[in-house]
Amino acid sequence: MEFRNIRALRGPNIWTRCTALEVSVDLGEMKFPVREIPGFESRLRTWLPAVYQAQPQTADKPEAVGSLTLAHVLEKVAFALHHEAGVPVVFCKTSPAGEPGVFKVVVEYHEEDVARSAFEIARSLIDAAIHARSFDVPAAVQKLRSLDQQIRLGPSTGSIVRAAEVRGIPFRRLNTGSLVQFGWGSKQHRILAAETDRTSAIGESIAQDKELTKNLLKSVGVPVPEGRPVRDVDEAWAVACEIGLPVVVKPQYGNQGRGVAVNLSTREQVAVAFDAALQEGSSIMVEKFAPGCDHRLLVVGDAVVAAARRQPPLVVGDGVHTIEQLVAQVNADPRRGEDHATSLSKLRLDAIGLAVLGEQGLTAESIPAAGATVVLRRNANLSTGGTATDVTDQVHPDMAARAVDAARIVGLDIAGVDVVCCDVSIPLEKQGGVIVEVNAAPGLRMHLEPSAGTPRRVGEAIVATMFPEGDIGRIPVVAVTGTNGKTTTTRLIAHILRTWGKRVGMTCTDGIFLNDRRIDTGDCSGPKSARAVLLNPQVDAAVLETARGGVLREGLGFDVCDAAVVTNIGEGDHLGLGGIETAEQLAAVKRTIVENVAAGGAAVLNAADPMTVAMAPYCPGSVVFFARDAAHPLIAAHRARGGRAVFVQGDAVVKAEGPRETRVAPLSQIPLTEGGRIGFQVENVLASVAAAWTVGIPVDVVRAGLATFVNDARRTPARFNLFTLSGATVVVDYGHNADALIALIDAISRFPHDRRSVVYTAAGDRRDADIIRQAEIIGNGFDRVIIYEDKCTRGRADGEVIALMRQGLTKAVRVREILETRGEFRAIESGLSSLQTGDLILVQADQVEEALEFIQKYIASAGAQAAAAIAQFAANGSIATSGTAGEPPATPSSNGTAPVADAASIGVK
Repeated sequence: MEFRNIRALRGPNIWTRCTALEVSVDLGEMKFPVREIPGFESRLRTWLPAVYQAQPQTADKPEAVGSLTLAHVLEKVAFALHHEAGVPVVFCKTSPAGEPGVFKVVVEYHEEDVARSAFEIARSLIDAAIHARSFDVPAAVQKLRSLDQQIRLGPSTGSIVRAAEVRGIPFRRLNTGSLVQFGWGSKQHRILAAETDRTSAIGESIAQDKELTKNLLKSVGVPVPEGRPVRDVDEAWAVACEIGLPVVVKPQYGNQGRGVAVNLSTREQVAVAFDAALQEGSSIMVEKFAPGCDHRLLVVGDAVVAAARRQPPLVVGDGVHTIEQLVAQVNADPRRGEDHATSLSKLRLDAIGLAVLGEQGLTAESIPAAGATVVLRRNANLSTGGTATDVTDQVHPDMAARAVDAARIVGLDIAGVDVVCCDVSIPLEKQGGVIVEVNAAPGLRMHLEPSAGTPRRVGEAIVATMFPEGDIGRIPVVAVTGTNGKTTTTRLIAHILRTWGKRVGMTCTDGIFLNDRRIDTGDCSGPKSARAVLLNPQVDAAVLETARGGVLREGLGFDVCDAAVVTNIGEGDHLGLGGIETAEQLAAVKRTIVENVAAGGAAVLNAADPMTVAMAPYCPGSVVFFARDAAHPLIAAHRARGGRAVFVQGDAVVKAEGPRETRVAPLSQIPLTEGGRIGFQVENVLASVAAAWTVGIPVDVVRAGLATFVNDARRTPARFNLFTLSGATVVVDYGHNADALIALIDAISRFPHDRRSVVYTAAGDRRDADIIRQAEIIGNGFDRVIIYEDKCTRGRADGEVIALMRQGLTKAVRVREILETRGEFRAIESGLSSLQTGDLILVQADQVEEALEFIQKYIASAGAQAAAAIAQFAANGSIATSGTAGEPPATPSSNGTAPVADAASIGVK
C-alpha cells in the first residue's frame, strides 16, 4: 500500500466543512476485497475491535469489512485509532481516484500531526495483519494519545476556544503553543493562554514581582502578609524570626507555585526551602504564613467569575504500599498528566516533596498506616499536583470586591487572585485573611474541572470581555470563483467596498492588496493568501478570489463567507488537472464556496449558466441570481417567489426583490462596460452589484463605485485593456480558454474596425482537445493569427503546443494569414508592427505585467516618432522616412535581436 500524496485540508473542502487529511492510496496488486487475505479479518478484529464498532456519522449503514478494499480498511482503522486515542472525529470517507486501484482516503482531524501519525500507524497495523506479524496496538494508541495531549490546546486555552466556537466567532491557532486569534481583520482579538491582547504588559510585569505587587495592594488597603526579600539563608531565618513563625519562602518573581514552600517553622525547613526557591529565581522572599485554606479567585473584567478552595497534593496510606507506590497509583488516574494538558497534574517526589516528607519523619519508601494522610507539598497549586473544590457560590461580595481591587491595582483584565483565609463567605478583614499573590495568565483547570463542586464557564466570561453580546468578530467576506471574470469581479467588489469607506484586503491572481497597495505578488488566489488577509488587523472587509487549485490542495482559507460569487463554469478550462476530468467535477469543486455561505449570507449565481444555477440548493443562505436578460425565465421565476435578482433592463443595471425594482446605474455611466458593449464585463458588473447588495452596501455607494472604476492596465491588468496605435485598436486580455475567447470575439465585434488580428498561445497543461478547440475559435474569429509557444511548456515537448494549434487552425474558415514566432514578445511585436489604420488586434497576455509594459513602451515609442515627424514637417515641409511607409518604429525584442526577422509564415489562406 503506497501513499502517493498527503494533503492537509485546513479549511472547508470538497469533502467536509471540517479540517481533514486526504491521503491518495495506491493498492498496487492488492485491489481485491480483504476477505481474500487469509486471517486478515480475524487479526484485525482481535487487535482493534473498534473498526467493527465505530461508525462515522457519514455512514448510511454499517459495512461488512470483508467486502471492502484495503483503502476502505485504512479509512476505518485511522478513524478508530483517533477514537481510541480520545480524539472524537466524526467524518471519514474513501472515494475512487479515477485510476484502477487508487483511492482517496479522507479522515477528519483536530490536530494535523496526530492524523498523519494515525495514518502511518494504520498502514503499519494493516501490513502486520496482512503478513501475520505481531503488532502492539495498546502501545500505538498510547503513542497517539500522548502526541495529541502534547500538541493540542491545553484546558485553559481550549475552554476559551470552545466558548468562541459556540458563539460563532472564528478562530485560528497562530503557533504550536497557546497563541490564538479570534475574529478576522480589524475585528480580531488574540489570547495567549488566559491573557488577552487587552492584558497590560506592565500589569503582567508587576504581577511577576511579588514584593511590588504586595506593596501596591497594601497602598490601597488590601490585606497582605508581612515580609520582604532576602539575600541568603541567614537573612531568611532572621526575617522569619522577626515577623514570627511559621513563614512562607518563595521566589520573588515566579508563577504556578514553583519553588513555593509554606508553613515553615525551623531553620532547617527555611534553608531547604530557600535552596529550592533558588532553582526558580535569584530573588527570594520570606513572608508571614497566614493560617487557613488556600483559595483562588478568578477575576475577569470587573467581576469574580469563579472561586476554588485548593488542597495540597497528598496520598492516603493503606498500610501496604510505600509512599512512592501510592504516588504511582494516584498518577495512574487518566485525569493526571504532565504540565497543563489534562485537568489534573501528576504528583511529584522531587526535592521539595522529599523535604516535606522528611518534615513528617517519612521517606519515599515509608509505608503509611491505613487512612493516614501524607502531604507532598505545602502549597496547593494544581500545577504541582493539588486538587480543587469549587466555592464560587460561597464568596462574600466584600471578598469579591477585594479581589477585583487587587486585579485593578496591578493592572490586569484577567487575574488569579490567591487568598488565604478560613472561610470565603466572610470578609477578609473579619477573619484575618490575606491576599498573597495576584497572577497573570491564571490557570483555568481548577474552575473548568474541579475535583468537587460545580464546573464554571470561565471561557465564556473571557470571550465576553473581548466580544460583547452581538459582536462575533467578523468582517464582510466575499469569495469569488468561476471560470472567467473572477479577477475583474473581485477587483470591482473591492473598489465598491473602498468607496463605502472600508479598508479592503483583496486576493487575486495578481497578488494580495491592502486597498491599492500590493503587499504580495504572483497568483494569490489560494487559501494561504486568504488567511493572510484575514490575519491583517488593518482589514475591514475581505474580497477573496478563490481558485480551483487551492480548494483541492488545502480547502478554503475561511470558515464561512457572506457572499459567494460564481461567475460561470466553462467547458475545457483546467480539466485534466488534479483529478478533475469533467465540467461537472469542476463545478463541484467551485461549489465549495457556496456550501460555506453564512446563514445570513447569499450565493450570487449566474442565471444563464446551468452548472452555476445547479449550485443554488447547496447554499445555506439565500440566493441572488444575475443575468443580462431581464426576462430570463429563471430570473422571472425567482422573483415570483420573492427572490432577489440583478439584471439589465433597457440601458441600466437594475436590482429587484420580488416585484420591487431599484435602478442602480445606466450602463453609459459604468466605464468598465464601455457603454454596455463588452458583454462579459456587464456580467461582471451584475455579479459585483449583487455581492455589494448582499453585504449591505447602499445603492448610492454602489453607483459611485461603478462610475469610478476604470478598466485600465493598472487597475485591471490584461482584462480587456484598450489602447490606440496609429489609428488601430489594441485590446490586451488574459483570456485563455474557449469560453473566454468566444466572449472576447463577441465584445470586439461591437467595436468598429476593418481587419482583425490576434496574438495567442495555449497553456501546455490543457488537454489536446482544449488546445485544438481554442485554435479553431481564434481561426474563426480573426483574419490574421500570430501564434507562439511559451518558454514554459508545462510538461509538453517543444513544438507540441504549436502543432496542436495548427490542427485547430486548419478547421477554421475565416483566418487568412497565420504566422508563428518564437516567444511572447516577438509575437506581440510582430502583431503591432503590421497594424494599419482601422485594424484591431487582440493580444493575449501570458506574462501579464511584462507584456503590458512592452506594449505601452511600444505605443509610447510610436507616439514619440510621430511627434518628431510632425515637428520636422513643420520646420522643413517634408518628412524623412526609413523603411515601409506608415510602419511603427523598430523596438528591440526581449533579447535585443531584430523582432520579426525570424517570424515564419506557416500558411496563408
